[in-house]
Amino acid sequence: MNFQKAALGAGVYFVGVPIGTARDITLRALDVLASADVLAAEDTRSLRRLMDIHGVPLAGRTVVALHDHSKAGVIARLLDDVRAGKAVAYASEAGMPLIADPGFELSRALAEADLPQTCAPGPSAVLTALVLAGLPTDAFHFAGFLPNAKAARCAALEALREVPGTLVFYESPKRLAAMLKDAATVLGAERQVAVCRELTKKFEEVRRGTLATLGAAYAEHTVKGELVVLIDRNRSDFVSHDDLDSDLEQALEAMTMRDAVDMVARAHDVPRRKVYQRALELTKG
Repeated sequence: MNFQKAALGAGVYFVGVPIGTARDITLRALDVLASADVLAAEDTRSLRRLMDIHGVPLAGRTVVALHDHSKAGVIARLLDDVRAGKAVAYASEAGMPLIADPGFELSRALAEADLPQTCAPGPSAVLTALVLAGLPTDAFHFAGFLPNAKAARCAALEALREVPGTLVFYESPKRLAAMLKDAATVLGAERQVAVCRELTKKFEEVRRGTLATLGAAYAEHTVKGELVVLIDRNRSDFVSHDDLDSDLEQALEAMTMRDAVDMVARAHDVPRRKVYQRALELTKG
């Protein structure tokens, strides 16, 4: 690809880079990488390799590493560069900067210091997965990576249960089966889900089904590569508090609390925790 080298004004230029296929980079991104006075990246090797593929020379510039262990000092240095009139290009390891990426801290620091920043947009794993998943795109909620621990993961999923849009997550191949199992328990086994793997790469794959079916499938074998998991919004009928209370009161008259809570939770397709809390309130009153 051809690029144009031009004078850039002082500021930080956040550069979107490919999530897989190197040729997905934009011409403007190449222009910025060729023209910036300072280069910074989440992964310096990835950026140097990308520039080499497209024939963009370093021209004596080094690539500054900005990651979780270097943020404070490097951010201060980059802000000083901008104050000195330099153009700084920042790229994440893959995709758009700031999305599950330490560039957020840099952007916030620039805003607080009232220093200029702009973006040369590019590929995004979130948006690419939304295009391919076959789930509604009119509204979506990106939740990043869920917690590692089961209890914390279930609590995070519970908080997302009623979000009126497609839920989008990044996930590790090692945790995929456990994540789908917990999502089936918390969100409902019949919710539709799509697992997008290795987007834009040679072995790109999209698998669709319910949380129950895909959870069982991935429990049988492990996968490799970058994953985006998308879960459909809650489509169960709205349950009023009055209906829930009425059914729960009747059940409590004939059953133990445990059995009553289990039955009502299944009947209304609502979290058992929510029904149990309401049962405690009713019995106390």
